[in-house]
Amino acid sequence: MTGKTILASALLLAAAGCTQGPPPEPKLGVREAAELEKALAGKVPGEPVSCIAAYNGNNLRALGDNVLVYRANKNLIYRNDLLGRCNGLARGDILVLTRTIASQYCRGDMAQVVDAQVGAIGGACALGSFVPYRSATK
Repeated sequence: MTGKTILASALLLAAAGCTQGPPPEPKLGVREAAELEKALAGKVPGEPVSCIAAYNGNNLRALGDNVLVYRANKNLIYRNDLLGRCNGLARGDILVLTRTIASQYCRGDMAQVVDAQVGAIGGACALGSFVPYRSATK
């Protein structure tokens, strides 16, 4: 192969990586899927947003390794499908947001998973968009 052929091949491979379709739907276990369904029951999804106010970190809950729910109040819950898997969340490890802006959670904020028993860092991922689910009006 000539240098030009190798360069052209590398550019084609890089371009192919940028043309992927939408990410696959996160896979949840039976228990996590049931918890998500219960949390969103009676609520209607809205348009995704990039950032949300993070008033109380205790309201952020992991379901599996790639889905978070944030309960803003009894009528509003946000679903976040992580960009990549944060391995260890499903078994109860701790999610630590390492790069956030002020008191907001935003798409692209980096997170790590820390093993609660030994303090070792496991997986890492980034937050996706936040989909608001609001109580349906009667």
